[in-house]
Amino acid sequence: MDLLQSSYAPDDASSPEESAAASSPDSSPLRLPSKSAAPAVDDTALALSAAASASRPLDPSLHLVAFNPTADQLWAPIVGPQHPHAPISSASGNRNHKLGHVEDAAVLPFLFDEQYNTFHRFGYASDPSGLHIVGDAQPQAPEPDTVYNLAPSEHKRRRFLAKADNQEEPLPPEAKNPASEEWILHNKQSPWAGKKEAPPAELTEEQKQYAEAHAAKKAEKEARGEGKGERAEVVVKSTFHGKEERDYQGRSWITPPKDAKATNDHCYIPKRCVHEWVGHTKGVSAIRFFPKYGHLLLSASMDCKIKIWDVLESRTCMRTYMGHSKAVRDISFSNDGTKFLSAGYDRNIQYWDTETGQVISTFSTGKVPYVVKLNPDEDKQHILLAGMSDKKIVQWDMKSGQITQEYDQHLGAVNTITFVDNNRRFVTSSDDKSLRVWEFGIPVVIKYISEAHMHSMPSIALHPNSNWLAAQSLDNQILIYSTKERFQLNKKKRFAGHIVAGYACQVNFSPDGRFVMSGIEPGQRLLEMLGRSSQQCNPQWLNFMRYFSCAVFIKGFGLNRHGRFGI
Repeated sequence: MDLLQSSYAPDDASSPEESAAASSPDSSPLRLPSKSAAPAVDDTALALSAAASASRPLDPSLHLVAFNPTADQLWAPIVGPQHPHAPISSASGNRNHKLGHVEDAAVLPFLFDEQYNTFHRFGYASDPSGLHIVGDAQPQAPEPDTVYNLAPSEHKRRRFLAKADNQEEPLPPEAKNPASEEWILHNKQSPWAGKKEAPPAELTEEQKQYAEAHAAKKAEKEARGEGKGERAEVVVKSTFHGKEERDYQGRSWITPPKDAKATNDHCYIPKRCVHEWVGHTKGVSAIRFFPKYGHLLLSASMDCKIKIWDVLESRTCMRTYMGHSKAVRDISFSNDGTKFLSAGYDRNIQYWDTETGQVISTFSTGKVPYVVKLNPDEDKQHILLAGMSDKKIVQWDMKSGQITQEYDQHLGAVNTITFVDNNRRFVTSSDDKSLRVWEFGIPVVIKYISEAHMHSMPSIALHPNSNWLAAQSLDNQILIYSTKERFQLNKKKRFAGHIVAGYACQVNFSPDGRFVMSGIEPGQRLLEMLGRSSQQCNPQWLNFMRYFSCAVFIKGFGLNRHGRFGI
């Protein structure tokens, strides 16, 4: 112990008295000084390296960093010249746009339009946070004005008007009725309505004359059925244009000539236009030849009139039928031609007497009829079928005037009705791009024809031998369907080469069944006359020719040597 105490004794205890006092048993115990077992470390280099790392930039090409960089170091731009082929974002720090950093912000459409219009009008706008002003021009007021802010004078004027309104007397009971003048005088107006002015007490002489003239014109239009309000009832009338309604033998003017043939054994393709019937003031929507003989031609027009023309002799208009208030859509003769049906856009179906021009019956369901047809059987000529715009085929009994059946399966407006199989069935086509076969009198579809490649068929014609149907498809081709039990498509007979897409061009057979004839797009006909193809024309010039040719060729109907067909 003495040896240990001597080894830890302080250096300045050199006198014998001090050493004796320290070694005496009555003295306090000796306290050993603290010693660290860890080796001494020089932290100067560590402080220098930390100071260097805090100031030096990072190399973006490094995959391993030996220290913890700060956020400023991570997003700081690279020191030194920019590499000419390096992308902009890697050399410009936190950038996702060539003009800087773009952040997503949820802004109401009204606030965005307000700041957008303010920037374009005043040259400054507020950022989405609302803390900073963006733009070269800076607002003068501490709270920047926008295009939707009102001037202080306007605020003051509105407060004054509101205070004046509150001090007014209570409103009379008449002011609560919007139809009265008191309501107009006392009603609060919007800030854009200007000053309150009472309505004029009396019209001037000039205003009275103008009002009277306007009322007279409106009454005249309503009398003609052209007004927007309740139209006057159309007066049904007919005008005969021939020399006499009966000849010296007492025969009616609709009687066919003795030399007219009821059938045509052999037909020829027409080579030239022999005549044009001009009399309608608007487009012609349908034409029908007189049954069997074809010595008369019935035409329906968009001018709300129906005309019948002589074909074989005088070639003039014989009678005009006026009974529709809107354009006529379809017409159909009875078997003997003494009566016919007409369907118009005024939602009426009228049954006419061909000879006298009188309306026998009128039918309507409140919908637009697109096609009308009588049952071809002689004992069922009083049965009327009409394809309507509400996807239904409606059947009337014209003797009683009642609806006896409705065929409701189509998904679009009905365009055609064609009787087949000895008139026991009929085929209908619709805007839903399908064909449906029905048993007459039974509202159940017995055959449904619809394929993904099919287009709408606005016109269908029956072959003279009743074994085939020709359907005008809007994909520029004529399809042939069998009328037998399966109603199959004849894939070997397909007529193409014409353009009808977008146009409801009609199709028909010649009386001997050898030829199929079809209308074409008017623009294609004009191009054929000019000897050019549609690829050789400017699109604007092509559209002009299409509209122009509609006006030229819609009124011409030529006839072949048998007086039956031809365009």
